[in-house]
Amino acid sequence: MQAQTAQRANVMTEDPADEALVRRVAEGDRTAYAMLVRRHGLRFRALAYRMLGAVDLAEDAVQDSFVKLWTHAARFDPEKARFTTWFHRIVVNRCLDEKRKVTPVALPEGYDAPDPAAGAEAELADQGDQATVRAALQALPDRQRMAVALSYFDGLSNKEAAEVMDLKMKAFESLLVRARTNLKQQLMAEKDRLFTVVD
Repeated sequence: MQAQTAQRANVMTEDPADEALVRRVAEGDRTAYAMLVRRHGLRFRALAYRMLGAVDLAEDAVQDSFVKLWTHAARFDPEKARFTTWFHRIVVNRCLDEKRKVTPVALPEGYDAPDPAAGAEAELADQGDQATVRAALQALPDRQRMAVALSYFDGLSNKEAAEVMDLKMKAFESLLVRARTNLKQQLMAEKDRLFTVVD
């Protein structure tokens, strides 16, 4: 009797696999849905931010993607892909839709005034490095940016990232090589610009 009780307790405390949770979501289980949101929300928000470059747009894109999960969970087929691969595609497609309609908003003049606080220069230099990389990433064509984000920031294998982007492996690898080449050229150009001595 004690062994059965202990076994039941272990089953209740174990985290169910994503695929099992999606099956439960398809049946209307709100608890399973909340578990998926908690488990993956931040990761996919980071991906959306890298693609869109704005926190509010990223949050909206991920929220819309989770709504799609709730309404279309029955379409998920664990035989074809893992949950994370399937959901990556949903988030990426939602971000691409957003990119098609976004127009950049100019900031007012003097918006980025220097901070006189001690240590502000070092912090700004670090933020400047990050901003340079973000700007170089944002300057890439959408598909190249997506390939870099999936491979380097989200940690997907080339095979998984190719599935998310609906590409053959060779096509994905070629896209990633072009993206890295473009990023390197942009960052080298920025380095040359920053370290050129003006007479």
